[in-house]
Amino acid sequence: MAEKRKPEIQSIGQAIREMLNSYNINTKFDEATVIDSWESLVGKPVARQTKKIYIRNKVLFVQFSSSSVKHDFQLHKTDILEQFRKRFGREVLAEIVIM
Repeated sequence: MAEKRKPEIQSIGQAIREMLNSYNINTKFDEATVIDSWESLVGKPVARQTKKIYIRNKVLFVQFSSSSVKHDFQLHKTDILEQFRKRFGREVLAEIVIM
């Protein structure tokens, strides 16, 4: 008689991650999640001064409408990158470039 296998139980997060991997869209999902989290990680004042933000090859490109915010961000770029890495992992974001 054939042995019955118990169904594998996994979390919804694991199931979604497997689905994203199977369709090869996990990178795009991670990029969209990073961009969507921009305001919560940098704050409303910086987010309001953000003119353009996108990711290419694990590099986050940011353009600001204010030179003072751009300068301030440059001073704290390393800390902000580390916050993103803690939240999303090193494999999602390698660098931040200010345009």
